[in-house]
Amino acid sequence: MAAKRILCFGDSLTWGWVPVADGAPTERFARHVRWTGVLADRLGADYEVIEEGLSARTTNVDDPTDPRLNGAAYLPSCLAAHLPLDLVVIMLGTNDTKAYFRREPLDIALGMSVLATQVLTSAGGVGTVYPAPQVLVVAPPPLAPMPHPWFELIFEGGQRKSAELARVYSALASFMKIPFFDAGSVLTTQGVDGIHFTEANNHDLGVALSEQVRALVPA
Repeated sequence: MAAKRILCFGDSLTWGWVPVADGAPTERFARHVRWTGVLADRLGADYEVIEEGLSARTTNVDDPTDPRLNGAAYLPSCLAAHLPLDLVVIMLGTNDTKAYFRREPLDIALGMSVLATQVLTSAGGVGTVYPAPQVLVVAPPPLAPMPHPWFELIFEGGQRKSAELARVYSALASFMKIPFFDAGSVLTTQGVDGIHFTEANNHDLGVALSEQVRALVPA
């Protein structure tokens, strides 16, 4: 039997950004440390985990600092490139809380709804017969206090907004009849920058999501 294929679509929390006090530049956690790597190891050979993390990625809003960061602009091509897929795990929204986007939690949830719909309507890809995969919406954990003044400015108001994402994402998932997981139920953001995951955070999320994945896509 072919391995179940799981696509993990996210931002720097999925890419594996190592938090540093100065914010940036940084490096990437090793594969076995990233939550996607922990997930793959926990799931074993019956599953294939595909990483699609890009630092600063948003749900569906253009970032004036970089044209590559709109998640909804890239996801359809990404899905077609990786079919066949059994499940797509989407964890985005943190970057949408940046002050210059002027987005509220409901706006961010609407962005997530666009991504979820893209997954659910991705059957066929480009000239193929594969069905659309399932989608699991994951709310990132709330932001923590940020010691660097630039991050503090960029994410002004972001702690409040990020703390509300689990509630609005849960409501969205209920309406769309799709599964939901709150990452904040198993971890708090402990990186020194107030934004990113520690090694322990990555481990805890990978373990928790392995249980979610097995329930949704049994081997």
